[in-house]
Amino acid sequence: MEFAKFLKSFTILLFIGCTLVHGSTPKHYIIYMGDHSHPNSESVIRANHEILASVTGSLSDAKATALHHYSKSFRGFSAMITPEQANKLSEYDSVVSVFESKMNMLHTTHSWDFLRLDSVYKGNHIGLDSTSNVIVGVIDSGVWPESESFNDYGLGPVPEKFKGECVTGDNFTLANCNKKIIGARFYSKGIEAENGPLKDVNKIFFRSARDSDGHGTHTASTIAGSIVSNASLFGIAKGTARGGAPSARLAIYKACWFGLCSDADVLSAMDDAIHDGVDILSLSLGPFPPQPIYFENAISVGAFHAFQKGILVSASAGNSVFPRTATNVAPWILTVAASTVDREFSSNIYLGNSKILKGLSLNPIKMEGYHGLIYGSAAAASGVSATNASFCKNNTLDPNLINGKIVICTIEKFTDKRGEKAIIVRQGGGVGMILIDHNAKEVGFQFVIPSTLIGQDAVEVLQAYINTDKNPIAKIYPTVTVVGTKPAPEAAAFSSMGPNIITPDIIKPDITGPGVNILAAWSPVATEDTVEQKSVNYNIISGTSMSCPHISAVAAIIKSYNPSWTPAAIMSAIMTTATVLDNTNHLIGRDPNGTQTTPFDYGSGHINPLASLNPGLIYDFSSQDALNFLCSNGASPSQLKNITGELTQCQKYPTPSYNFNYPSIGVSNLNGSLSVYRTVTYYGQEPAVYVASVENPSGVNVTVTPVVLKFWKIGEKLTFRIDITPFVKSNGNFVFGALTWKNGRQRVRSPIGVNVVSI
Repeated sequence: MEFAKFLKSFTILLFIGCTLVHGSTPKHYIIYMGDHSHPNSESVIRANHEILASVTGSLSDAKATALHHYSKSFRGFSAMITPEQANKLSEYDSVVSVFESKMNMLHTTHSWDFLRLDSVYKGNHIGLDSTSNVIVGVIDSGVWPESESFNDYGLGPVPEKFKGECVTGDNFTLANCNKKIIGARFYSKGIEAENGPLKDVNKIFFRSARDSDGHGTHTASTIAGSIVSNASLFGIAKGTARGGAPSARLAIYKACWFGLCSDADVLSAMDDAIHDGVDILSLSLGPFPPQPIYFENAISVGAFHAFQKGILVSASAGNSVFPRTATNVAPWILTVAASTVDREFSSNIYLGNSKILKGLSLNPIKMEGYHGLIYGSAAAASGVSATNASFCKNNTLDPNLINGKIVICTIEKFTDKRGEKAIIVRQGGGVGMILIDHNAKEVGFQFVIPSTLIGQDAVEVLQAYINTDKNPIAKIYPTVTVVGTKPAPEAAAFSSMGPNIITPDIIKPDITGPGVNILAAWSPVATEDTVEQKSVNYNIISGTSMSCPHISAVAAIIKSYNPSWTPAAIMSAIMTTATVLDNTNHLIGRDPNGTQTTPFDYGSGHINPLASLNPGLIYDFSSQDALNFLCSNGASPSQLKNITGELTQCQKYPTPSYNFNYPSIGVSNLNGSLSVYRTVTYYGQEPAVYVASVENPSGVNVTVTPVVLKFWKIGEKLTFRIDITPFVKSNGNFVFGALTWKNGRQRVRSPIGVNVVSI
């Protein structure tokens, strides 16, 4: 989700949370029933109605209350029923879980250059057209099909394996699909059941796959947008726009409306996408923290079935800023954090004493001449404290004092709506805004008047000038694009952090990629968050919503290069080849001040597309391994039976989470010494020797046995042991190191995270 939408959705979610009615009022529940052996969808729907009728009292009532039927890739349904009826259904042997449908939030030119993607397509590594049989399903807010980014020039026929449809609707006909957008569906039953009719929101929307929000168009074009020259936002970030896999095909599943996505709608979209035959599923959305347990969360459930069918699910970690807020953390999901690229958008301030302050924003508006400066705190309206006025919120500023001036505002809390402050200033007659924002100043915001964000260094110079000049004046200059900045990447200030609160032995997020100030295609009717609410065809936004499609695109390239690889193999290739160093050769820091980071910020590191095509060694795991993982975390035999379709007993001593064959190594509860095991599969043409290299976590000794792995042929598997011996407690915090296998050409790196409880 892009950062601005997070703030908006946060407010809506608070409202929803405060207005839920307790007792026997019907709510929207998902009844999940796992795999099924029914011959067709009609048979599933009949059976769903029968089981629902057993608690509603009649078949007609069951049909009236049922909303979605999940009948293609797994079985289940959603319905408006009371909590008491939901509890009765949960007692049936055929039901895996019953949970309330919740809301999820919707969580480029230069970014692909920064990732050196050209080197992937050059030097005989891979042909641009080799991704043309890979289908990426995008569950989001739809698509603007007329965007030049979705032209299908040069693409061959739609892959025969695709079973999807181009569903028509408002302003969307069969002609809006082509050889790029090969499928389009939309889902609104869930959100309307939970929030009321879409038309009551009083915003532009299309009851079809057409995107009125912009978000879905942006993510889809980042993944597989065609090559478009001279793309920019009002001349900012001008260059050639392209997706990471510009020859891949797109299947669009619109399950998000006005920045929110109902669980039930998302699960229905995943059911269809799995059946339609997509290779990769990209979800730039997720639940509001805390993350629900895996089998009471629609994305986790749908992603498990996708994984079983060989489909990689890439999903954003969220924009919730703080530790323990990462979402979409199931081990069968590739969880994506956000980071910066080596590009800034400078909108500098020229002071009356000829000094220049560095400011950052997306400001195409030219300010004519210099204007007086005034602090919001010095322009408080009658009865308003100076502190409250400094935040430039509604009814806090005196128009007589700010008229014709540039107002200096401050951030009250990270979730402040920055754009609204500029609107308030303009309403009072202000002509510009300088926003003091130490944490989010790198994020490109758009404003209705010339505005820019500054950090502490600039604040001190500004204060000194205002304090010594009788008539302080300034001019805010339009944005200039600056490429090649250092350090980059940095972990984005807003990006949600680990640890994984459901199964902390699985380090999350998994990977980071470009998610700050990304230019991509946009819906021209989505003008709410653009400068002066102007229509644009390309927009710059930030969020883990933007980093997720970067990773999805690389996954599509790997899939085209290695069609037989499992989702776990693709995850491993992406994770173990990532880099933890920035372009100054130092450890990746956290934006904006380069503060210390850990794998809970960036996962295994920053994505390296070229290296991921030839990782050397793979940490693979199957859906059976995932079931064993669930056993070790308390899944019952009856739940597993309904997931797999057959009776599955957990082993007497299930494999502990820390021995799950994941590409990262986590032990969340280390009591004394422990041995951890991993198995790697070799993918190379010649015999190879890999040697282990260890970075010890603080207070911990790590040894690897054997220290040398010798491989003779492709597909060969070898198991090794990692002995972890602590000598200092970590006081409830994780400490981090790494294991890297090296063969002189490749580096296969796994972060190690341990929480030492006792020694």
